[in-house]
Amino acid sequence: MSKTFLVTGGAGFIGSAVVRELINNTQHRVINLDKLTYAGNLESLTSVEDNERYTFVQADICDASAMQQLFEQHQPDVVMHLAAESHVDRSIDGPAEFIQTNVVGTAVLLEAARGYWKTLQQQDAAKAEAFRFHHISTDEVYGDLEGTDDLFTETTPYAPSSPYSASKASSDHLVRAWQRTYGLPTLVTNCSNNYGPYHFPEKLIPLMILNALAGKPLPVYGNGQQIRDWLYVEDHARALIKVATEGEIGETYNIGGHNEKANLTVVETLCDLLQELVPQEQSYRELITFVTDRPGHDVRYAIDASKIERELGWTPEETFETGLRKTVQWYLANETWWKRVQDGSYQGQRLGSIS
Repeated sequence: MSKTFLVTGGAGFIGSAVVRELINNTQHRVINLDKLTYAGNLESLTSVEDNERYTFVQADICDASAMQQLFEQHQPDVVMHLAAESHVDRSIDGPAEFIQTNVVGTAVLLEAARGYWKTLQQQDAAKAEAFRFHHISTDEVYGDLEGTDDLFTETTPYAPSSPYSASKASSDHLVRAWQRTYGLPTLVTNCSNNYGPYHFPEKLIPLMILNALAGKPLPVYGNGQQIRDWLYVEDHARALIKVATEGEIGETYNIGGHNEKANLTVVETLCDLLQELVPQEQSYRELITFVTDRPGHDVRYAIDASKIERELGWTPEETFETGLRKTVQWYLANETWWKRVQDGSYQGQRLGSIS
C-alpha cells in the first residue's frame, strides 16, 4: 500500500539516496523537506524531480509554524528525519549551529509530529496507528571503542566525543523521551560511516578522490590508523526504508557495512583504484601527507548489525571493494556535479583545527 513519506534533509547525501530509492524502487509518495544549507544539493535529485510522486519543500525544521503547516498540508504516514549538521570538523569550528539544528530542530519536529499524530488519533484512528517517526542517527554517539574486538550494539552506553556527536546523542534522547512520555511511535537507527555517489566533498573519501585528481596533497589525520566501519549509502537507504516500514516501535537498530578499515588503508585503496582507472606516471600514493590529528579524534568505531539482519532480514549488498569502485567511477563520470560544489560552498580547505 502506497504511503506518504516526509524525508527531512532529503537534499543531503543520505537523504537524497533515500528519496531516490523511494521514488525509483517503491510506489510511495515523497515530500522532501530541506533548508538547502551548504550541503543540500537539489542536483542530487535531478533524476526524480519530475516524478509525480515527488514534492520538494524548502523550509527549516527549527520553524515551528512551517513544520505544523507541512504536516497539515501533506499528511505524512512516515517521517524519516535525516536533517542535521553532520561534519565533525565543522562542529569543532562552530558548535552553536549543530545545537540549533540537531537538538532544537529535532525537538521542534517532534512537537509538530506529536500535534499532527494527536489530531489523527481523533480523526483517523487507522492512519494514527500506522504513523511512524524514524530518527536517523550515527554510531559516533557511542564514542570510542577500546578493545580491538569490541562492537557497538544497540545497548552500548552513549559517550560522545565531539560537539557533532553530542548534538546527535541529544536528539536521540529526545526522540526516545517523546516515545516514552507521549507514546509517539518512534524508531531510531544508528549507522556507521557512509560513502558513495553524491557525497559532499568535505568528507574523507570524496575529498581524497578530488584532491588526487587535482594532484593536491591527500591529508591523513595523525597516523591514519583510526578505524571506521564503512557503509555504502544505497545499502543504508534500503535499510532505512526497511526500518521505517517494518521496524518495531520504540526499538533501535544499528546499521553497519561489516567493513572495518583504517583511514590510511582507505586512502591507499583509493589511490590504487585511481591508478588503475586514471593512470599517471607519479603514483597517487605519493600525494599522501600526514597532518596534525583532529582534536578528540575517536580511534575506532565498529557496529554490530546482527539485530537488523536477524529481525528485519537486511544485509548490505555491497562489499567495501565493490562500493568503493562504484564510488570512484561515479566521481569520474560526474565532474559537473562536484565542480559546482567546489566552485560554490567548499574548496577543500582544512576544517576543525584549533590553535
